[in-house]
Amino acid sequence: MEHQEQREEEEEEEEEMKQPGAKDRVISGPISDSSLTSFPFLSSSPCPGGGCEDDEVRVAIVTIEDASCPSEPFGTDSHLETTNQIAQRCGEGDEKETGGAEGDHGEKEGKEEEEANCYEREEEEEEEENGELTSPSLHLLSQVKRKLDHGPDGRPFPSGKKRCKGTGYLSPATLVQATAPPAFDDLRLAGGLSARRRVSSGPPPSGLQDWLRTFQTWSGPERLLALDELLDRCESGQVKHVMQVIEPQFQRDFISLLPKELALYVLTFLPPRDLLQAAQTCRYWRNLAEDNLLWREKCREEGVSEHTSSRRRRRPGATTSQWKSAYIRQHRVENNWRKGDVGEPTVLKGHGEHVITCLQFSGDLIVSGSDDNSLKVWSALTGKCLRTLAGHTGGVWCSQMAVATVISGSTDWTLRVWDAESGECVHTLYGHTSTVRCMHLHGNRVVSGSRDTTLRVWDVSTGRCEHVLTGHVAAVRCVQYDGRRVVSGGYDYNVKVWDPETEACLHTLQGHSNRVYSLQFDGAFVVSGSLDTSIRVWDAETGRCVHTLTGHQSLTSGMELRDNVLVSGNADSTVRVWDVRTGQCLHTLQGPNKHQSAVTCLQFCRGLVLSSSDDGTVKLWDLRTGAWLRDVVALQSRGSGGVVWRIRASDTRLVCAAGSRNGTEETKLLVLDFDPEEGE
Repeated sequence: MEHQEQREEEEEEEEEMKQPGAKDRVISGPISDSSLTSFPFLSSSPCPGGGCEDDEVRVAIVTIEDASCPSEPFGTDSHLETTNQIAQRCGEGDEKETGGAEGDHGEKEGKEEEEANCYEREEEEEEEENGELTSPSLHLLSQVKRKLDHGPDGRPFPSGKKRCKGTGYLSPATLVQATAPPAFDDLRLAGGLSARRRVSSGPPPSGLQDWLRTFQTWSGPERLLALDELLDRCESGQVKHVMQVIEPQFQRDFISLLPKELALYVLTFLPPRDLLQAAQTCRYWRNLAEDNLLWREKCREEGVSEHTSSRRRRRPGATTSQWKSAYIRQHRVENNWRKGDVGEPTVLKGHGEHVITCLQFSGDLIVSGSDDNSLKVWSALTGKCLRTLAGHTGGVWCSQMAVATVISGSTDWTLRVWDAESGECVHTLYGHTSTVRCMHLHGNRVVSGSRDTTLRVWDVSTGRCEHVLTGHVAAVRCVQYDGRRVVSGGYDYNVKVWDPETEACLHTLQGHSNRVYSLQFDGAFVVSGSLDTSIRVWDAETGRCVHTLTGHQSLTSGMELRDNVLVSGNADSTVRVWDVRTGQCLHTLQGPNKHQSAVTCLQFCRGLVLSSSDDGTVKLWDLRTGAWLRDVVALQSRGSGGVVWRIRASDTRLVCAAGSRNGTEETKLLVLDFDPEEGE
């Protein structure tokens, strides 16, 4: 009898497939009817009792909690519901599973046809978006991601529930716990898959092993179709669990699988910050990320020099790349500059109440000149005065320094060459007939400008005057020398370009209407700042005025030119950043935190601008954005007489010469170290 009933059911299903529209129910692929009937998750029957208008899922898998273990097939807190329980809720208490099986097939077939068309449209849209998926795993992952956001009808799930094929909703809270059988792992191992920890709460669903064996007999396209159908019948929590199982299969440590040379080549595309993070992944990645040649290239990209990388002594047994250490050090110093992570400045006192007129800084030596007729040599490390350079009979007004050689100019009309290490005066240079007001050192030559309207070129090693440049008709106030050309500006409103070898004036740059107080020269452009409030950019070869930079309201007291970027400080309390190629003002450094008095000195390095002022502060600005970052120095007497006269900075230190004109602040040097030695 049982065999006869089974044959009758099969014949009835074959007749049903012959009905009009029955062929539309097949999406694609040659899945046999017998296979579908042996696949309990895909087979459907009318709801018992006629309570559902559409087909009902016989077995549903849902996850109550989202926090299911990715290595388990149904999650630790997964639940299953038996067929009778689903039928009981949909049929409002009808306990017979076969009840209502003889309903009208016409309406059901119409809905099934519409559902099949919906699936086909979704597949076509997905193939158009993502292209044809050749890997079953990738295809399944795509289906899972789509299922997480939308149901089979393309609409989001209402209130976290999935719409049942009938009229009701399946609530995860009412489902009964179940578990996969131990035979599941056996089947996976037989198929060449690794076993994973499984759910171990409750009995497995009936027919699971038969379903798995049937699934293994299908071809690849048939399996994909079956998986599509299965995912469309899953709750969102179950789909999320499937995704957690699938995604780790696509996670591969491709760096470890590559040859070392190729792995290092891949890492060259990472910025240094990402390399530091990659080194924390595993031991092999750390060994790769410590490669010294790799970090050498990164340091070159960031502008870290070899000198910087070798400044600190390596600790015995250290395996860290020397260039990597250099980058980390530079990053730390950069943060110290910008965020102020430094201690109190070192205070150097020694010039009494006199004004510090000039300041030089080289290595660990600081040299300050004063109107007390002397210069002092200080240690930047200890803050001690190493020696006093005495010999001038007038105030020192200008100085230059290279390594341990110091040249000073004085109101006593002379220049002196000093050995800063020994304190000895090597040469006294005579020739000017008035105050030596400015000088510029290049290599073994120094060019000095005087109030006697002349410029002189000296050999530092011999102390001999090689050339005298005459042509200005008033005091020479500023001078620049690049080893080939000399450029000078004077109180006669003119700027002159000289050939020091022939002592010929190549160009007289006329255009300013008042005294020229500051100059910059990079070999291509001459930039002059005047009391007439303007800044002019000249072509050094032709002598033509390229741009007139306007915007300042007073005397331009200081300028610095580097890589076609000009920074100018003015007595109007502002600092401006210019592009000398276009003449455009890029930034005006002002705002609520601007200086409250004349800018006395400025310098820019590391993408930062430092400016000092009569208001007793040294301010730090971002060169790229023009934003105020912080006050690096703020004297206690600021606003009431305290002045910062001069500043000099290296990559890691800042030296400020400060004092006052009314006795409210002692004359002193402030030294800030942005790279303090470890352990000190």
